[in-house]
Amino acid sequence: MPEKKQYDYLVVGSGLFGAVFAHQAKIAGKKCLVIDKRSHAGGNVYNEEIAGINVHAYGAHIFHTNDKTIWDYVNSFVTFNHYVNSPIAIYGEELYNLPFNMNTFYQLWGIKTPDEAKKKIQEQIAHLNIKAPANLEEQALLLVGTEIYEKLIKGYTEKQWGRPATELPAFIIKRLPIRFTFNNNYFFDKYQGIPIGGYNKLIEGLLDGTEVRLNVNYFNQRDEWDALADKLVFSGNIDQFYDYRFGQLEYRSLRFEHEVYNQDNFQGNAVVNHLDKAVPYTRTIEHKHFEFGTQPQTVVTKEYPQEWTPEKEAYYPINDERNSALFKKYEQLSTQETNVIFGGRLAEYRYYDMHQIVASALKKAATIFAV
Repeated sequence: MPEKKQYDYLVVGSGLFGAVFAHQAKIAGKKCLVIDKRSHAGGNVYNEEIAGINVHAYGAHIFHTNDKTIWDYVNSFVTFNHYVNSPIAIYGEELYNLPFNMNTFYQLWGIKTPDEAKKKIQEQIAHLNIKAPANLEEQALLLVGTEIYEKLIKGYTEKQWGRPATELPAFIIKRLPIRFTFNNNYFFDKYQGIPIGGYNKLIEGLLDGTEVRLNVNYFNQRDEWDALADKLVFSGNIDQFYDYRFGQLEYRSLRFEHEVYNQDNFQGNAVVNHLDKAVPYTRTIEHKHFEFGTQPQTVVTKEYPQEWTPEKEAYYPINDERNSALFKKYEQLSTQETNVIFGGRLAEYRYYDMHQIVASALKKAATIFAV
């Protein structure tokens, strides 16, 4: 009879997927060890406190969902506030409301009714003769017409992804909300907000009672770590897990510059998008507005998109034809594993909103533990 190992599960990665899975495993009476290469738990939802403000260290994270079960689950660890995401966009000296709505259309064209807005867009796309959009540019033109595309989408998108819009898949832009009402709420979801006191409270609640080791790179001593547990939960890069057998998957990365200002309000909004391609950053984030802060100082982050290399953090999978085909090869390998559970945006090579990661981890845990 094989010797009982020290842990039931080794969880590689302490982000939302790993933390939720570890919590559900603990409820099921299983013993987990969670390891993470970073010096903190929480993955990209980690908050760093600066000047008494919870700074989203890896970019803005707004929790939103229509699923009351998911909303109640995260609120069982920390109470979420009622923050609603309503970004502002800057193009030159002009300000626009996001998502695209009647306020945006009025700011652009001075029109006041949905019929006028729809007519304006139809006039702009009538001559384009696009029947089946082959790329992001064609899809965006069909959605919003030429003027909004050229002014409010093209520059931002191309610096975000580092390639022409004609080389990006059409589905990326389909997530963009467009509405013909005076509604600046970016998300349609019924439930949305920010944890009161920051996301660290959520991660701490999920990992309470579970052993966590930080500053640990799984790949440096892979065999030793695997020997500690019966099964592995892996939320890192799937191509790295298989030693890049078929080649390297591509991502876009981000770089963040945080700055403290000796004033109580810098830009008047949590999220401001910078649309000009000549401006090197895509967004400025003023973190105190996420929690309606009244601190005397404020912290603003500039978000710079950049090409990804293995020593940088991988943020956005580039789900074009080449990378999608490559991922399918790795996915096929993963289905042959009997003691490895893959989950999260890096292991599944897809863009996930936070509620989707929580739902995915809960579903996998429920299947395994029947909890």
